[in-house]
Amino acid sequence: MSTEFLKVAHAAREAAAELAPLPRAPKDRALRAVADALVAHAAPIVEANAKDVEQARSQGTAEAMIDRLRLDEARVAAIAEAVRQVADLPDPVGEVVRGATLPNGLELRQLRVPLGVIGIIYEGRPNVTVDAAALCLKSGNAVLLRGSSSAHSSNAALVRVMQEALAGTEVPAGAVQLVPGLTRDSVKELMRARGLVDVLIPRGGASLINSVVEESTVPVIETGVGNCAVYVDADADVDLAVQILVNAKAQRPSVCNAAETFLVHADVADAFVPRALRALAEAGVTVHGDTKIAAYGEVVPVTEDDFRAEYLSLDIAAAVVGSLEEAVAHIRRYGSGHTDAIVTRSQRAARRFVALVDSAAVAVNASTRFTDGGEFGFGAEIGISTQKLHARGPMGLPELTSTKWIYTGEGHLRTSEGTVVAG
Repeated sequence: MSTEFLKVAHAAREAAAELAPLPRAPKDRALRAVADALVAHAAPIVEANAKDVEQARSQGTAEAMIDRLRLDEARVAAIAEAVRQVADLPDPVGEVVRGATLPNGLELRQLRVPLGVIGIIYEGRPNVTVDAAALCLKSGNAVLLRGSSSAHSSNAALVRVMQEALAGTEVPAGAVQLVPGLTRDSVKELMRARGLVDVLIPRGGASLINSVVEESTVPVIETGVGNCAVYVDADADVDLAVQILVNAKAQRPSVCNAAETFLVHADVADAFVPRALRALAEAGVTVHGDTKIAAYGEVVPVTEDDFRAEYLSLDIAAAVVGSLEEAVAHIRRYGSGHTDAIVTRSQRAARRFVALVDSAAVAVNASTRFTDGGEFGFGAEIGISTQKLHARGPMGLPELTSTKWIYTGEGHLRTSEGTVVAG
């Protein structure tokens, strides 16, 4: 590994050890200092961001992507406010997950503790730099940030402001580090830093996440790829189903909890599909449908790749199915395990769907767009995990912790005959 990378990795490791035992109050004060500093230094942050925007535009980057990259003083103020909101959240560190007094008299507790050093590999938006740092600090973790090269000037400016703000607090400034380098080599160093980094969290598209999962020697929490489906059951309220589908697809199509597929039971297809096609067309959505969907209106012929696609655009795949079980089989085959929804008036169908669909979140008579830490009521999130180990679904502060067991005795000794107490 390069000297530059080892320097920041070791600094983060040392800072993590200092940060872990801190109680809530100094962490909250540090986060509020960071928020104030971001507002106070908004002008140089925006100036640095302008360099990234200019470079992106010169490279022909789409305006939609440039908008995700762009910062102005209002956006910096919004980022600062998000940090203050994290400061207001409960601190998970030290929480007793469970505990008991054992029959032998030992007092046993399982406590939440920080993970240690968290690496974040992410694309695009520089606000993630601050969001991720704030969540890691609040949960007692140091963070190594590796954003995209397209936002390097912005990220460097943001990290510099955060470090300077932390220098005047009890939280070590080294707890927030920007991984040096602009090439893929620096990403590889982070992925191979087992022993220095405790966990990696990739945030971005499928190619980024797959690359990190396949190449990393550091444990990875997968986040974000969302091929979400809405299934309209035979016993669905058609008016409700159309509204839910349009909201799930078109309210904000570029996010991971937007619907990418709709499936409709054959028994309700005549009533539902023509209205759905009209409503989706009015919302600007292109439908990629199978031959049964095509019988009701003009659609683009669907392909296997369409059913697997996370479009993140105003496109949606569609098919008619013969049963709830067929819909579940389709979701299991093509879905990403993020969020899937059923629209039905049947309690039996709802229970069956919930039991069979193996996703991080399952919605009943509601839009897929609600799979979100803020909407679930536990505040900001680092991402939405689609895996099953450690964390699943929206990852808030508790998901950025591990646990340790503490047992307290009075001279307890374990012998072949059982427990004895010394003395």
